[in-house]
Amino acid sequence: MLNNSQTALTSTIAAIATPMGRGGVGVIRLSGPNSYQIALALTGRQAFKPRFAHFCRFYDRDNTVIDEGLVLYFPAPHSFTGEDVIEMQGHGGMILQQQLLTRVFELGANQAVAGEFSARAFDNDKLDLVQAEAIADAIDATSVAAAKSAMRSLTGEFSQKINALLEQLIQLRLYVEAAIDFPDEEGVDFLADEHIAKQLRQVSEQLNTVLATAKQGQLLRDGVSVVIAGRPNAGKSSLLNRLAGQERAIVTDIAGTTRDILQETIVLNGLTLNLTDTAGLRHTDDIVEQAGIERARQAITQADLLLMVYDAHREHEPLRLATELFGSLPNANSILMIANKIDLSDNHQNLPKQFSSQEQIYHPVYVSCKYGTGLEELVNQICDKVGFHPPENSLIARTRHLDALRRTQMALQEADEQLHLFHAGELVAESLRQAQLSLNEITGEFTADDLLGKIFGSFCIGK
Repeated sequence: MLNNSQTALTSTIAAIATPMGRGGVGVIRLSGPNSYQIALALTGRQAFKPRFAHFCRFYDRDNTVIDEGLVLYFPAPHSFTGEDVIEMQGHGGMILQQQLLTRVFELGANQAVAGEFSARAFDNDKLDLVQAEAIADAIDATSVAAAKSAMRSLTGEFSQKINALLEQLIQLRLYVEAAIDFPDEEGVDFLADEHIAKQLRQVSEQLNTVLATAKQGQLLRDGVSVVIAGRPNAGKSSLLNRLAGQERAIVTDIAGTTRDILQETIVLNGLTLNLTDTAGLRHTDDIVEQAGIERARQAITQADLLLMVYDAHREHEPLRLATELFGSLPNANSILMIANKIDLSDNHQNLPKQFSSQEQIYHPVYVSCKYGTGLEELVNQICDKVGFHPPENSLIARTRHLDALRRTQMALQEADEQLHLFHAGELVAESLRQAQLSLNEITGEFTADDLLGKIFGSFCIGK
């Protein structure tokens, strides 16, 4: 785990920056004050031109050739880390890469730990914390939309939005603090005019816009956990196979075929679904099936969205069925009822469009997993349920970003209450200060060392 003291060290670090295994090209990256001299000693050259590809041979201590390839030199501060950086591109064989890396260590470099290159870039103000996180998000992206959003965050779009909010907050704080310190000055009695209230509204509106964008970004990054549940032979496994586009689950007419949970990750309309197919919920004396049903119930409690599949040909009271299956009727926002096997009904067009209970309205989706009917509408309904409607300029966001934005939102609401209900200028100023502190957490200006270590520790070696 990294911290600021670790990343502030002036040692030279090195690591293989390409994946393990065979490949046409393997890259070793160095960063630190001795990178340039190590590269000269390794290649026998007298100098390197910045940002120019040099073809070189890489020599061992006995002057035998380890490998040959390209060397690129990026002098500080105009590099990824803000330090002198050397990139060596040799052949991708692991033996050659390990030999070359061993020689680099002999010449004075230290093994980089996970995320250390990015951590040094952060410490040297080459990127903020949002951009650093976006590097890992871009690498781990599971969809094209997620990758594009991560790259927008990496280029600074998310940070720019946060910094714009911070600037508005700072200006607001300056006005409030001046009004408190100089109450007799003409034109600064903020309690008597609408200037502060107007500015608060503007900041809050802009914050709500950023928060909405961040929510979409979190869904792009993390996806949603979706559990498929229902009675045996309702078509749960058939639905999984349809959504996955391949035969992932065994489908038979025998009740209890699925005895354990089956997980599959798919991308639909840009949204990553972590799908879990479960054993059919019923009373059984089969010990193995009982264990599968218990796992199913555990998965149901942890799901972001529950897909209750039932046989539309046989079951006409889905709300009663849901109560029987889950012990109580789930909230309408957390469950999507899927009426399967409509191909067996002659009049499925006349089936109910909604069911109501205790002021909650449930809208079933009618499908045929056998023929694929209604699947497009089902995907649209899933996106609606989880609130996934990303704009073209969506930005990758993490849970901690949402938490900081929500705390900022609460602090602004408190400031508004202190202003209009209590006319307490000092309390307004304190609420605005808390709002600024929460926003600062996002870009990393005020971040604990252990948080930095956790973030950068999740990175790849060599990044």
